This record gives sequence, C-alpha cells and structure tokens, in this order.
Amino acid sequence: MFWRSVVGKLAITILLLVSFVLFILSILLLEFFENFHVQEAEKVMLQTASKVTLLVEEHDEKSLIMEMVDRVKNPTSRVMIYFDEEDKWVSDTNNPLLQDMNDLDPDNNEALQTVLTGEESYNDVLTLDDKDKTEIMVIGEPLPTQDGAIFVYESLDVINQTKAETTKIIFVAAAIAILLTTIFAFFLSTRISAPLIQMRKASMGLARGEFDTKLPVLTNDEIGDLAIAFNHMGEELHFHINALRQEKEQLSSIVNSMADGVITVTRSGEIIVSNPPAEEFIQSILFENNQDQVNHLEQLPEALEEVLQKVIAEDKDVLQELDIQGRNWVMIMTPLYDQAYIRGAVAVIRDMTEERQLDKLRKDFISNVSHELRTPISLLQGYSEAIVDDVAESAAEKNELAQIIYDESLRMNRLVNELLDISRMEAGHLQLNLEELEAKPFVSKILKKFQKLADEEHIYLKLTCEIEQELICVDGDRMEQVFTNLIDNAISHTREHGTVHVVVRSTHNQFSAEIEDSGSGIPEEDLSFIFERFYKADKSRKRDSKKKGTGLGLSIVKNIVEAHDGTVSVKSKEGLGTTFIFKIPQ
Repeated sequence: MFWRSVVGKLAITILLLVSFVLFILSILLLEFFENFHVQEAEKVMLQTASKVTLLVEEHDEKSLIMEMVDRVKNPTSRVMIYFDEEDKWVSDTNNPLLQDMNDLDPDNNEALQTVLTGEESYNDVLTLDDKDKTEIMVIGEPLPTQDGAIFVYESLDVINQTKAETTKIIFVAAAIAILLTTIFAFFLSTRISAPLIQMRKASMGLARGEFDTKLPVLTNDEIGDLAIAFNHMGEELHFHINALRQEKEQLSSIVNSMADGVITVTRSGEIIVSNPPAEEFIQSILFENNQDQVNHLEQLPEALEEVLQKVIAEDKDVLQELDIQGRNWVMIMTPLYDQAYIRGAVAVIRDMTEERQLDKLRKDFISNVSHELRTPISLLQGYSEAIVDDVAESAAEKNELAQIIYDESLRMNRLVNELLDISRMEAGHLQLNLEELEAKPFVSKILKKFQKLADEEHIYLKLTCEIEQELICVDGDRMEQVFTNLIDNAISHTREHGTVHVVVRSTHNQFSAEIEDSGSGIPEEDLSFIFERFYKADKSRKRDSKKKGTGLGLSIVKNIVEAHDGTVSVKSKEGLGTTFIFKIPQ
C-alpha cells in the first residue's frame, strides 16, 4: 500500500514535519500580530490623549480646542473631554458603532472616576454589549491642572478586521506552503525511491538466479555508490555461485561414480546426500524390514540409527558389519563437526560380498585341488607299491594294476590341463582361432563320438537342427570342447532309457544350442553356483559312481562362450531334467 512504501513514508514524514512547523509558526504569528495591532492602537490613542491634554492646558478657548482635537484624533476614534464634572465635550466619529453608543458615564464606573479625580490613568478594554460582544478600548488621562480628564476610546472591530485579514493571509500562505511541500516531498521521495525500487527488482532477480542484472549509475551521491556496490555484489555473487555449483557438481560426480556407498546424515538422522550404491543398500534394509522403500529414503533406517547415536555419544568412528539379503556389507560411520559440535555423520558403505566369495573360492580351490589330486596320487602310490612288492603274482594281475595306474595318471593329466585352461581363460590369454564352419555337419560329428556311449547306457541321443545360416564363425576346437562337456554331463546325469536332446539354431545374427536331458535335475540352491570352479551338485545326480568329474567342465564352458561374446544359462528342476543354453552372436 502507499503508506507502506518508501515514497509514501518519506512524503508523509516531510508533509507532517512541515505542517507541524507551519502550525506552530501560524499560532506564533497570529499571537504576534494580534498583540502588535492592539499595542499600536493603544500607542496611537495614548499619543492622541497626550496631544489633547496639551491643547486643553495651553488654550482656554473651547471652540479652538474642539477644532484642533478633530484634526488630531483618528477619524474612527472618539474623544471625550471633561473640563470639570459639569462640563464635558464628545467628538464626532465615522465609526457607526461608536456613533450609536451612549457616552461613557464616569459616575457609573469606578475606574473612570479615579481618572476624573486625578489619581491615575486608565487603560482597558470594555464590553458594552454582552449580546453582540461589542468591545472598545478606553484610554483615560487626568488633566494635571484642573479637575477633569480626557477619554479616548476606539472600537476593537477595526483591530479584529485587521487581525482577520492577517489570519487569512497567514492561512493562505500556509496552504500554499503545504501544497508546495507536498509536491516537493513527492518529487524528492520519488527521486530517492526510484533507484531503491530498481534495486528491489534487481535483488529479486538475483534471488531468481539472474546474476547478469545491472543497475544504472545515474548519480554521484550515496545512491550512486550503492548502485555501484550492488553491481559489484552481483558480480561477486555470480562468481561464487558458479564456483560453488562447479564444486557441488564435481563432488556429486565423484560421489555418484564411487563404487562404495556414501551417506551424509544430520544429527536427527535425515539423509542429506546419498549415491546409488548407498540407496541400494538402504532399499535392501527397508525390503528386509518390509518397509516402504519410497517414503523412507529420506530418513536413516532404524537399523542404522543405533550406529548414528553411538557415533554421537562416543564421538569417534564406528565400524559395523551387516548381513542383508544374503550380502555382506561393511560400514564405517564418521562424525561431522560444526566446530566442536557434532552436526551429523558420514557413512561409507562397501559391499564385501564378492571379496568374501572370492576369498571363499580361493580356500575352496586349494581344498578341491588337494582333494582331487590326493585320490589319484594315493592310488598311484598304492598300486605301484603292489607291483614293486610283487603282490601281483601273475602277469594279468600286474597288467590290471598298471592299467589302473595309467587311468589315474590320465585323470591327473586331464585335471592339470583343465586347470591350466581355466587359468589362461581367466587371465585373458585365451586366443580364439575363428573360422567359418558348416553348423549341421560340425555338430553331427560331435554327437557321433557320444553315440556309442549313449547306446551303452541305453540313452536316446537326439539332434534337431534349425538352420537358416549354414556357415558359423567360431573357434572349432573350443566350441567342440563346449559341446563335449555339456553332452558328456547330460549323458552322465541321465538314467537308463532317458533322453538327451541337442537343439541347434543358426540365424544370420546368432548361433545357439540347447542341450536338454531327462535326468535328475539340479537342486534350486545349486543353480547359482553351477558354473563355479570345482563346484559339484548333489552326488545323487550321478548315475554311475565310477564316472568322476573334476568340477571344472562347466566353468570352462562359461569362459569359452564368453570369449565368443556369448552367454550361457541353465534351466533345471529337480526330478525333471536340465537344459543348458548358450548363444553366440554372429
């Protein structure tokens, strides 16, 4: 509103100040002029009384005195001369009020009687008509040489008229002064407030992020200096905001690119900053506790509140390990300070699941290799001792023992070769010799190798080919190794009169194969580990205990397929069979 603006406040202040000054000045002027007119009238009347007194004392002829008095006095006043108590004279006047007024009778006024007796002079204002408030000023001077007195009186209406005219002039002048002051106040306040209004608009622009806003410098006074300072402030603010934005973006990029989770929380547990790994960690906690994963991402979960309170209470770093949804997390929470006050904490969270699994695999690898080598070495040692000690007497018995030693050495050689293959593959040293092969003849040749084994085990081995593109680009030896491992596993885990079905598909952009068996299947808990080294599912899946594997075949299959930029997967249900599927892009 107007009176809330700077223009209104400044204008009203100036107007009230000037009005107050003019009001006091008008009162003082009116008082001054009123007293001035009364004093001047009194002074003139005293002079007239003095002159008439001299005339009366110096002249004895009354006619001359009356004539001289009419010339000396003011035409609006009236003079009364008491030569003695019986002889008096009253002059004429052109004031109608004094003409109609009866002569003052000293006998009825004690103050006037004192003048006639020569005791003292008289000076006062009398009200003759209470109804009309008619006032006259009376001056009385006693005659020094005889019993008489001179009275000069004049109506105050003339003085009141003069005072009214003076008051009118003062009020008109005050009104003109207030009008001019109002115009000046609005002009001045507008001149002062216009730059302030521009600064307000510019400030609102800065608040909206419009840092290029500039104020024109129109004057060299304090307002001009303020505009210069404002422009400089805008430049500095723009610079610092850009610097802060760059720092924030850089920090955000660093935090978001971190593999570890980072969470910054306030003292009350409100999450300020978090990156995707940290949000995944929080969602895992919320999912485990059956909480809303959307509405609780802004507040630290209850499982971490205790850690935060411990950090605040003990004022030190806290290390915590958490097992959530089958994954192992390690979190270190560090206090954040505002000088000596702990205002919150920052938590760094690392998913240690893979590291723990790798550590477990390393330990299992040593254990499995030791286990796999111990059996054949024990057999080699035992049977070789039997030959050396001539336990086997006949040549047939010695040949049987030698055959067992030979088979176990082949088994050890196969285990070592497979370990070397996996090591080269995982180290990235696997070299593929890509060549174009005809899909159907290539797969048919591999199945012929297993046909005799399938017939011996009374298993039906079937091949189905869906060929759109006959030529495929693969490493023939490695791909034969993939088919060999998968088909051998399928036959080994299929009961008599079961079926092993190989389906091969070749299109213009993909070569794929499915090896399906009707065996015992793989337990669900083993599916996620089936491609790991030395991992073996339940022994009950093996149809013949004499057929022992190393547990490296499927791991080799996975590495070969992935070296061809392909994928391998497995579908199985215990008691219904297993299907291995691999796809290689062309």
